[in-house]
Amino acid sequence: MRGYSGKFVPKHTQKYLGNINNIVYRSLLERRFMVYCDEHPKVLKWCSEEIVVPYLSPVDHKMHRYFVDFIVEIESKDGNNKTILIEVKPYSQCFPPKSPKRQTRRYLSECATYAVNQAKWDAAKALCAKEGWEWKVLTEKDLKPGK
Repeated sequence: MRGYSGKFVPKHTQKYLGNINNIVYRSLLERRFMVYCDEHPKVLKWCSEEIVVPYLSPVDHKMHRYFVDFIVEIESKDGNNKTILIEVKPYSQCFPPKSPKRQTRRYLSECATYAVNQAKWDAAKALCAKEGWEWKVLTEKDLKPGK
């Protein structure tokens, strides 16, 4: 999937919790999810890259800051509101890369990306557990057009 970035302009500005003049998407998947948040009536509030989670990188063993893609408040089926932290990623980055016959630079890079993503997500899950939020990773399989 070809990636691209740009600025998103919401139709329902009252739902967006951050700076409506600086909503940036970094992929088609993120943009698709922004449209969903903006237009879906069960999404009460949302924002993009406003939650920062510190995490320890397994690659350089230093602390970094992880800007979670989205935080969304929705009206759930039982009528209560719930908060969900959401990361939008290509499906291929949600699993460890398959080991090739010989280790290439690409394979090592994919391993590092996977390990860093896992460290970020573990830190985000810990924050969610502390705050009583849910955690989800959405992929292109979840964000099909028209869904």
